[in-house]
Amino acid sequence: MHLSRRERQIMDALYRRGQATAAEVHQDLPNRPSYSAVRAMLRTLEEKGHVRHEMQGPRYLYRPTVSVERAKRSALRHMLDTFFDGSVEQAVAALVEGSAAKLSEPELDRLSQLIEEAKTKGA
Repeated sequence: MHLSRRERQIMDALYRRGQATAAEVHQDLPNRPSYSAVRAMLRTLEEKGHVRHEMQGPRYLYRPTVSVERAKRSALRHMLDTFFDGSVEQAVAALVEGSAAKLSEPELDRLSQLIEEAKTKGA
């Protein structure tokens, strides 16, 4: 699911709200483009299959077609492939090294637990 920065912002607004009108999406965007640009991007996202709409009175109500969990997996896979040659190890190392001072003891314990579980499953 490759999206432009602005398309991603629109999808983020829809995921936060669950569903929204074009005006509500427009209101949520940083450095707002024109309202007509938002409507055009929503149409494009609909054509790509990421969004669907239904009529609610005189206006369209937009919602994502893909669950937030599936979208997360797709975005993560894209990030892994783009920046880490598909390597989970490289991505986790970059995240841990970049935020080691910010990780709490329970967070570090949880990461250790996940690693141990992965070792057990892989054995």
